[in-house]
Amino acid sequence: MNYRSLCALAGAVTLFSSGAYAAPPAQRIDVSQFPKEVKLVEQVVVPVPSEVFAVLDKLGKPNWAEVLRPLKGVATPSGGKEQISLMLGSIIAEGFVAVEAENVEEVKHIGNSVRSLAKAIGVEKAVNRRANSIVEFADKKRWQEVRRELDLALKDVREAMLELDSEPLAQLVSLGGWLRGTEALCQVVSKEFTRDGVELLHQPVLIEHFDHRISMMPEKSAKQELVVRVQSGLREIRPLMGANDGSAISEKTLKEIGRTCASLVAAIQSKSR
Repeated sequence: MNYRSLCALAGAVTLFSSGAYAAPPAQRIDVSQFPKEVKLVEQVVVPVPSEVFAVLDKLGKPNWAEVLRPLKGVATPSGGKEQISLMLGSIIAEGFVAVEAENVEEVKHIGNSVRSLAKAIGVEKAVNRRANSIVEFADKKRWQEVRRELDLALKDVREAMLELDSEPLAQLVSLGGWLRGTEALCQVVSKEFTRDGVELLHQPVLIEHFDHRISMMPEKSAKQELVVRVQSGLREIRPLMGANDGSAISEKTLKEIGRTCASLVAAIQSKSR
């Protein structure tokens, strides 16, 4: 198995570290140099999301305001627990984009949305304090603290789900965040295509990991229309991510990955289900 496979912005939903911001970012992306805070999730390397943002900034200061997908209010639960879990992950990933854009109101919407969605799947108590801190620090434009609270909120959500024996839903939170994060990363890199930037999208083993986790879910969850669609989308993306030998991803392929992720995120956040 290829240990170089990386989760981009959505590593946020699988890895949490309060010390993620101490080390200065590298001048270029070097997948062998991610900090000690990285975590091995079933033999898949997941870098701290904040490190990925910092490296992307070093590559040319992306216009995060253009990448942001505004909520324009507090997200409300929609569909069953599977969709809500996917939505929670996507909203948390959006939080990191909103922090990079330094959009106070949007970060506050996201903090309150996290609370709303967490309540719908029974883990509100785990995130109440974090959600309050996200809103408070956003008001004060203390972005470093907001990032830390987002990290810790994600950690608390996952731990609470595992305590409730809801590991399949925890996996969907991770997947929802990965999809939105990868969509955002594709937008950033496509604005100024570089081999360094596109290297963060070389994640074939991580795709296989999520596909496998869906296949292992209870049939009731795995057969949900939205979950089936997401798994199908993952299988569309997998060959676009390149081979396990580290072969390069083209600019055209980058855009295809971004379109597929955007379509899945739109379905996840749809209120029509």
